[in-house]
Amino acid sequence: MNDYVLFILAIIPIIWLIVSLGVMKLPAHKTCFFTVILTIVISIVFWKMSITNVTTATLEGIAVALWPILLVIVAALFTYNLAVETKTMDTMKNMLSSITTDNRIQVLILAWGFGGFLEAVAGYGTAVAIPASILASLGFNPIFAAIICLIANTVPTAFGAIGIPVSTLASVTGLDVLNLSYITSIQLAIFIVIIPFALVILTKKSVKAINGVFWITLVSGITFAIPQVFIAKYLGAELPALIGSLCSMLSTILIAKYMNKKSQKNHEYNAKDTDIAIKSTVATRVSTKEGILAWLPYILLCILILIASPLCPVVNNFLAEFSSKIQIYNGEGASPTLFIWLNTPGMIIIISTFIAGLIQKVKIGKMIDVFVRTVKQLSKSFVTIISIVAISKVMSYSGMTSSISFGLCAITGKMYPIISPLLGAIGTFVTGSDTSANILFGGLQVEAAKSLSIDPYWIAAANTAGATAGKMISPQSIAIATSATGLIGSEGKIFGATLKFCLGYVIILGILVYIGSFMPFV
Repeated sequence: MNDYVLFILAIIPIIWLIVSLGVMKLPAHKTCFFTVILTIVISIVFWKMSITNVTTATLEGIAVALWPILLVIVAALFTYNLAVETKTMDTMKNMLSSITTDNRIQVLILAWGFGGFLEAVAGYGTAVAIPASILASLGFNPIFAAIICLIANTVPTAFGAIGIPVSTLASVTGLDVLNLSYITSIQLAIFIVIIPFALVILTKKSVKAINGVFWITLVSGITFAIPQVFIAKYLGAELPALIGSLCSMLSTILIAKYMNKKSQKNHEYNAKDTDIAIKSTVATRVSTKEGILAWLPYILLCILILIASPLCPVVNNFLAEFSSKIQIYNGEGASPTLFIWLNTPGMIIIISTFIAGLIQKVKIGKMIDVFVRTVKQLSKSFVTIISIVAISKVMSYSGMTSSISFGLCAITGKMYPIISPLLGAIGTFVTGSDTSANILFGGLQVEAAKSLSIDPYWIAAANTAGATAGKMISPQSIAIATSATGLIGSEGKIFGATLKFCLGYVIILGILVYIGSFMPFV
């Protein structure tokens, strides 16, 4: 069959997802389930995928969706629900109010800084689920909380989970990880500075929102971008987002505390806000002990993830023993699926929360009850996530994903650098993962670069940078956001809001990549 016909057939499931979520505003669990069936039919009829292969590919998608992806969602929401149950969430609200009552700055601290840190150390949706749930509890409109965290959770994903996306891209392409890390950080630098301003503007729905917080917003972006570029250039992929997010969060908090002491004008600004009802009353004083106990689940989470990461090889290697490789898909190119039972973010979040709960003197029975209620709360999210991961597996194994990439290359020719980030965004849209997008399209991006005599590092980095844009519109990410904020069924509305930002992101990045393709960077 003609390659162009295959390209058109392959993008049908993606077009349907965009139309059904963005235009028709259908609930994600319904449209994603239908898309699984549609994708299976197309793969069997036009790619001649056998019933056995399509079944095992779907089963592999279901298994991967359950562990580790859905585990993270359940764990993050369980932590939040327990905090609400024990009233420690009220303590966290008071502490944040003592730093600042300005909702623009709270967004910078939680969605941007804290979210970037969670993405750097854990990934798998934690950077959306946890900050979004906290923002909603602070009084932010839940839909806004979901949108703002999805937009914030873009650039940090390139070096998320201790650099796995870039490290994986280097492995599948044979490129030097140090050079690749540096080029990726260069492409993302301008977005790291711009996105905090976008978050502030969105918070008040006006460009005038920058008034009074211009310098703190600029510092929040620059203190993330500069350390990330420096670390990426000299140390590689593991630490750029971790160091950058910590520097950004710390500098933002310090400036916010200084601003809070110097002026009370921000309270007056908040009082005028009609979209986000945040009380501007004087915060109740919280003792150090109360504060530590309230934030203990998140403190333990950060500590345990760092201890279990490659930064502590002894512990990391020990925990690696608790894993299994299971052969699920049986077709061509099949390989065993790795399941990590302990050293996975979802398990670490659950362990952290139970330990914190015991220290907070919460009864085990009560914690189990909250956990069970959390699982029941997420029934529709289970359908959405399982469906979208199954779709990505069937498309990948059948060859549909390859048909999309080859079709885009053939159509664009020498203008290919402009759409190279789009390919990465499509990869993340389908799979929900920057890492998976790099596995899918990394090799092809490098081959396309070589055929056009363009620096392969530049185009490979564009795949990762583009994949970060796709994160905000991925049905998987949106399902995590709606689950965390109690908005299950509102996925279409959120998708419509984030799609325009994703398109703008990809267009600007594509132009930068095209211009940069004529310049020697390595």
